[in-house]
Amino acid sequence: MRTFLSPPCMNGDAERKLVVEAFASNYIAPCGPLVDAFEREAAARFGFEATLATVSGTMALELAARALGIGPGDTVIASDLTFIASVGPFVTLGAKPVFVGSDPETWTMSPALLERALTDYPKTKAVVATDLYGQCCDMEALLKVCGRFGVPLIADAAESVGATCRGKASGKGALLAVYSFNGNKIITSGGGGMLLSDDAGLLARCRKLAQQAREPVPWYEHTAVGTHGRLGNVPAAIGLAQLRHLDDALRDKARVWDLWGDVLAGRDWIRRMPTAPYGVPNRWLTVVTLDGVDPLAAVKVLADAGIESRPLWKPMRLQPVFRGAPVYGTALEENLFAHGLCLPSGRTLDRETVMTVAGLIDKLRG
Repeated sequence: MRTFLSPPCMNGDAERKLVVEAFASNYIAPCGPLVDAFEREAAARFGFEATLATVSGTMALELAARALGIGPGDTVIASDLTFIASVGPFVTLGAKPVFVGSDPETWTMSPALLERALTDYPKTKAVVATDLYGQCCDMEALLKVCGRFGVPLIADAAESVGATCRGKASGKGALLAVYSFNGNKIITSGGGGMLLSDDAGLLARCRKLAQQAREPVPWYEHTAVGTHGRLGNVPAAIGLAQLRHLDDALRDKARVWDLWGDVLAGRDWIRRMPTAPYGVPNRWLTVVTLDGVDPLAAVKVLADAGIESRPLWKPMRLQPVFRGAPVYGTALEENLFAHGLCLPSGRTLDRETVMTVAGLIDKLRG
């Protein structure tokens, strides 16, 4: 049986029962009582005033961009070490990206480098800071920098659901936070995402845009162009059941992190991603850097053994589509990409598999 990087994990009959409830209600299309419950329980769990369940985390970012009026010619500052969806929706609307590198102690956006970027681009329309592999950015430090320039901060917390920063849920404090419930995340709705904010008016604007920007009249009236962005009732049923078992997922991920630490102990040429002192990661993925081993060679050897792994995110500065975009950073992001490896991190991962992976990587080093 193949070992996947981060497969979904169901909680007994919990998801099935709520999906059956969704079918019984006949709310199959977007919206419905389980969408409402998912949003309500997420707001309570993570401490936000308002939430909006969306068809994907990418859609949540697009709605954030639309609600903030981001368009052609605007500058948006984003993390360099991230997945393209962190910046793609803004570029699609015509914004020009500026990329900011990472703090070596956390691998997330560097507040010092952000300040340099904002000094050169003071009219920036928004900053999009990405939480990485389950670890939060230093929200407090980033907010201080953004506050000095009067620029809103969007937290791309897609990878950090359940993590905390100084005791607060990931993304808390940003004008808008984005979560992902994709199939490989710590909890899933089979896809889907969520916008979270303490600005209820702004979330209401996002909700309207997600419903084709329809005006509140009996006929279809539009003074703006929106999109179809709401999550359906059936996937919301899955997401709600998963949310109710988030603490189980966090415990399982912490166990896997500790298991990798135990097995890899003594190999000073394999180093795990540092843990930021200001928070508790959700341990979505166990990520390492390798000395003396090509990560791509490791990916191939592991794949041949039926084990999924992958390199770290390729920095946005190296993506052909963003060639020539301004970058404020060091060689850190390129070095992490060149030497980094994401290891299998499924919630049910066992010691035997971890030992197998470690042994295969050992052989590559010779």
